[in-house]
Amino acid sequence: MAIKFNPHSYQEYATKQIIDNKKYALFLDMGLGKTVSTLTAIDELMNDHLEVNKVLVIAPLRVARDTWSREAQKWEHTKHLTVSKVLGTEKQRRQALMKEADIYVINRDNVVWLVEHYREKGREIPFDMLVVDELSSFKAPDSERFKNLRKISPLFKRFVGLTGTPAPNSLLDLWSQVYLIDRGKRLGQTQQYYKMRYFYPVSNGSGFTQKHLLRPEAEKNIYELIDDICVSMRSKDHIKLPDRVDNIITVNLSDKERALYKELEKEKILQFEDGDIVANSAGALSQKLLQLSNGASYNEDHGVKQIHNRKMEALEEIVEEAQGQSILLFYSFQHDRDRIKKKFKNAVTLDDHDDVIADWNAGKIDMLICHPASAGHGLNLQDGGHIMVWFGLTWSLELYQQANARLHRQGQEETVVIHHILTANTIDQKVLKVLQGKEKGQYDLLDAVKAQMEAVSDDDSD
Repeated sequence: MAIKFNPHSYQEYATKQIIDNKKYALFLDMGLGKTVSTLTAIDELMNDHLEVNKVLVIAPLRVARDTWSREAQKWEHTKHLTVSKVLGTEKQRRQALMKEADIYVINRDNVVWLVEHYREKGREIPFDMLVVDELSSFKAPDSERFKNLRKISPLFKRFVGLTGTPAPNSLLDLWSQVYLIDRGKRLGQTQQYYKMRYFYPVSNGSGFTQKHLLRPEAEKNIYELIDDICVSMRSKDHIKLPDRVDNIITVNLSDKERALYKELEKEKILQFEDGDIVANSAGALSQKLLQLSNGASYNEDHGVKQIHNRKMEALEEIVEEAQGQSILLFYSFQHDRDRIKKKFKNAVTLDDHDDVIADWNAGKIDMLICHPASAGHGLNLQDGGHIMVWFGLTWSLELYQQANARLHRQGQEETVVIHHILTANTIDQKVLKVLQGKEKGQYDLLDAVKAQMEAVSDDDSD
């Protein structure tokens, strides 16, 4: 049964900005309703303003598959909007494009195919409006993903970018996203120009640039330049979220296990009869050390060498303390997932069957195991539980924040407990510090371009 939509003031504001601006971005914190605000704007642009006939939504695969159709049907005022999912095999995608619908949702990896599909037929792309869900996933200007979107974005009369993490690493990530909105008018035609104007390089001592730091006043200037084409809101300013408890659980290695970790760290190789563990670069070494911290590592023959069960033992204790309450668990590597599923027979993954999300939110799943890249965006899981476990952390602040927001979001009725299982004196602590260090810069951006609107009433923030 569809729900009557009673928008909060911040949602009305976001909707109005999409309607009033042909090219715009919503940098809305997780849980503030980016999707429903955009759907509301689409409905008004189609049926009240008569400006839009067909909308294309580009989104991560799982979001394309589940979120947009579910959200449209969820609300009374948007349930009449029809959604066609341009997913699956080429034949299925072609059939989906032939359907009469208001909104066509495609995953990011099929954008090139979509353009070629219409080019083959000698037809122009038939969409008036483009919505890019998780705009920050196009932050790398050298990626094929960005280059392809850069080519097609001018073909649409309207453009909307949605993300809760516009600068997950630094303000360098902002250039490509703003370029897709204004074609370089505010931050420059190239990222190189953007770097030269607002940043200065810092050398690593060997003549190579290690990183770029903001010039004095650059941050303020960037925020002022983009203020008219994007709006940013923090969830803490507009909605009353439940408390969140971040719990650090530290496990210790035995002397033998510690010696293996130190040997890999120093020598970049561990020798075993059934296959060596080898790290050929600094990046590979960090991954191998993370794997060892979690308890196992891939060897050179693509097998898995188990080193310890320390994190698994800690997970057992968490499960026991939960006393049957559902647990959402995030893992880093496939062997983590496999070992956890072997140990906890009732654990399921998102791919186990089509009704996993519904079963989770209905309280039918004891442990849902997810990779942050697959479940980090767009999934509403707050109805199914309030306990989360990071078995292995990600380097990505964006994925970390998005994953945490699957439970800690509007609609959650319990205090959210996020357990971080860390192996003592390993790379685990460095990853967590990196995530904590980046977070301030992310939220500085969100605060700086915050919407200039009337304060939300106490009733509206409940």
